[in-house]
Amino acid sequence: MQTAHEMFIHELQDLLDAEQQLVEALGKQAEESSRPDLQKAFQSHQAQTEKQVERLRQCFESIGEEAEEVECDGIRGLLKEHDGFMEEEDPAEDLIDIFNTVAAAKVESYEIQAYQSVIRLADLMGHKKASKLLNQSLKEEQQTLKKMEAFSKKLKPQNLGMEEEEGEEMENEGDETAETRKGSRSAGSRSRRGRAA
Repeated sequence: MQTAHEMFIHELQDLLDAEQQLVEALGKQAEESSRPDLQKAFQSHQAQTEKQVERLRQCFESIGEEAEEVECDGIRGLLKEHDGFMEEEDPAEDLIDIFNTVAAAKVESYEIQAYQSVIRLADLMGHKKASKLLNQSLKEEQQTLKKMEAFSKKLKPQNLGMEEEEGEEMENEGDETAETRKGSRSAGSRSRRGRAA
């Protein structure tokens, strides 16, 4: 790879594979969701991602190039992380929702950086139509990230799994506080005796 044009093509192909992988993954996340509002959010983003795939194809057409099949290692790694969590950890329903919103936010952050990078290249080379199409997808990714971050703040795990530990910590803290108070009382009485002498 020697030219910005070659890099632009490579980045577009990477994004195209990422979006195609995500169409399927978002359908899976919608099925996994226990909350109807989260299910709807994933379905809506799946439909949006299908349009982003189409826009990327239009980008290739606008510059007279054809997309070759490549694998986007970044997105495939994030999807592998999701699949590993589901298969190996056997998470509770509420934890699946929390994990999926965080996973979606990671994916959106990755895509936002990828789109910004490819838009800079498009602008440098004067690919105005491609830049316009890419900017449209970038705005959607930024909006989706905000939605997922809002979900992430709203969702709370049902079982913190810390009840026993917290009880022990509070008992220990209580003992330490009592000893501290006792220690400060005896120090105070010593200093009063010192002044009286």
